[in-house]
Amino acid sequence: MSQVWSVNGSASGSARHIAEAMPASSGRIIAKAHDGRADLFRHRQPGIHAHSALSSAPAQGTPTVFVVDDDISVRESLELLIGFEGWEPETFASAREFLARPRTLTPSCLVLDVSLPDLSGLDLQELVADRTDMPVIFITGHGDIPVAVRAMKAGAFEFLTKPFDDELLLGAIRYAIERSQAALGNEAKLQALRACYASLTAREREVMALVVSGLLNKQVGFRLGISEITVKAHRGRVMEKMGAGSLPDLVKAAERLRLPPAGNS
Repeated sequence: MSQVWSVNGSASGSARHIAEAMPASSGRIIAKAHDGRADLFRHRQPGIHAHSALSSAPAQGTPTVFVVDDDISVRESLELLIGFEGWEPETFASAREFLARPRTLTPSCLVLDVSLPDLSGLDLQELVADRTDMPVIFITGHGDIPVAVRAMKAGAFEFLTKPFDDELLLGAIRYAIERSQAALGNEAKLQALRACYASLTAREREVMALVVSGLLNKQVGFRLGISEITVKAHRGRVMEKMGAGSLPDLVKAAERLRLPPAGNS
């Protein structure tokens, strides 16, 4: 019986299945074994497709599922299973091979084996910790609780032990991709906000900093040595360029940009 450790730190049981997955006309995954190896997943249930949950998500390109595992039979099995769901699989035999691959700009997640020949899965997790748009799903043939706890504390999305149910893995990938889409969407909005802020003149930035700090137009004018009418003109242009419909919107934008307080600017 396998275990899955999810983001809430809980563990649950699961069943067995395949070493090689092949799509069949019935809509199921047919399983075959490689030289008597233990099965990895259970049969697919008819009519269940992981990509159906992504139909309402914003278009950001076909999601990519990276697989890093030194066992070629596992890589081949996962490549077929992932591709059958409509995602783009990319497999790697080692951590260093994966690190040589340029960063993707599409929704993605990483299915990562704990035990690898060069850098371990935990080492690789640490090296890609800044890639918050790429959740990590660990898979391992050993139910090592201390390793699972370490991985989850470091931000792993799931921790599965082989053999595991294919729907369990696909469900984890599905939600990991949804999280990746959300992270990429938030980053795109932040980049757009930064572009808006970059379009402000030096004086407009000064006015914005003082306005979001809570000063009235008259107080802003006094601080900057300009008239209240001039402050109003600058403020109007700031609101327009930042796409802010109200002062609270402008304050939220400043918070998202992590602008320094007016007194320190």
